[in-house]
Amino acid sequence: MSLRPRAVVVHRRSEYDDLLARHGTHGQAEFYLAQRGRDIAEVQQRHVALATAMSEVSAGLPVHWRRVEVERDELDRFVFGPEDVVVAVGQDGLVANVAKYLSGQPVVGVNPEPRWNPGILVPHAPASVSAVLTALGRGAAVLEDRTMVEAVTDDGQELRALNELFIGHPSHQSARYVIQADGRQERHSSSGILAGTGTGATGWLRSSWQERRSELPLPLPTSPELCWFVREAWPSPATGTTFTEGIVPDAGSLVVAVESDRLVCFGDGIEADSMSLSWGQRLTIRRSSRRLRLVHQAGQGRART
Repeated sequence: MSLRPRAVVVHRRSEYDDLLARHGTHGQAEFYLAQRGRDIAEVQQRHVALATAMSEVSAGLPVHWRRVEVERDELDRFVFGPEDVVVAVGQDGLVANVAKYLSGQPVVGVNPEPRWNPGILVPHAPASVSAVLTALGRGAAVLEDRTMVEAVTDDGQELRALNELFIGHPSHQSARYVIQADGRQERHSSSGILAGTGTGATGWLRSSWQERRSELPLPLPTSPELCWFVREAWPSPATGTTFTEGIVPDAGSLVVAVESDRLVCFGDGIEADSMSLSWGQRLTIRRSSRRLRLVHQAGQGRART
């Protein structure tokens, strides 16, 4: 007998929650902000918007489904099941945070604050969750498979991300390595490497692309290609600056041979969940076989996979 679907509602603590955790009371938090010319009212309004959205989402979950709430900081300890439907309530980045822990479970992104969030990965209003999940249950929802990127070390460590991977020194020191792709290689001393997907090409990757006025064609969110950029490469007798960006084709890879005592690799800005790399290790970056299954909209007919 198969398990009933389980709605896993993922969210993160509000800024107001963080202020209360730090200062103890509303009054102390208000005083702290006022001393710096800030008004706590705006933070409270965003807190209320998130709480209201969470209530609407809870009311919209099918009554016969099981349900559980998970905070973002708990994701690395939470076990997702194949019957789960993930409902991410928050900023677009929350979907990226949860994507690395999934194995094909559909994700419904809910935007609690349209004035603040672009809604690229959280396109649904809280009030529409009931209709979206109903459509998903009867196979009438449109699913968009988003490409993910993964890093694999020569000793078997693995790490996945939806937006991008960062490889660099854990502090502000220079990262030293040899980069290899497309039959070329170059030794670098730089601020690190960004490598990611078309979804990530709307975020951190795009900032590197725009800052250097690159003519590299950025991949689309569903494209299998990846793109990569070296940050602030330093020219010296031993290090170059001519091979600092590129496209990784579907079946291709980017290889980083580490020449520093310690580098780290983390995905989607979550530094707490990282791989540590040491001198002599090789890191291979490629398209992941896993995809994010984003519930794009409710439609007619069967779900697209």
